[in-house]
Amino acid sequence: MTEHTTLGELAKTVRSKNAGTDRITFDIIFADQDTYDHVRQSQAVTRQTVGELFGISDDRITDFVEFDPAFAIKFTLKRLASSGGPGERDVFGCQQYPPLLSVPVPVPTSGPQSA
Repeated sequence: MTEHTTLGELAKTVRSKNAGTDRITFDIIFADQDTYDHVRQSQAVTRQTVGELFGISDDRITDFVEFDPAFAIKFTLKRLASSGGPGERDVFGCQQYPPLLSVPVPVPTSGPQSA
């Protein structure tokens, strides 16, 4: 059985915010290269897993970037309603990230034990 931790425990910053009136952008930023590499290699956060997590079709994901210089995974989603428009409940887009916090990430396995 594989042990898991969560993205919320591994990331330094997880946030969402407006990217214009019709998009919300998400940033998952890690404190170090090793953690960033581990999460990327685990495939816990991919374009496909983002779609599944938020229950959206791939065409609503406008960008998905693994940004190595900042140890960050960034993606942008099309809003269903414009920021501040009728029926839209998060004008600033800053309340959309919580589902990311509980994304399971396998705990790294250690190498062979020396005797």
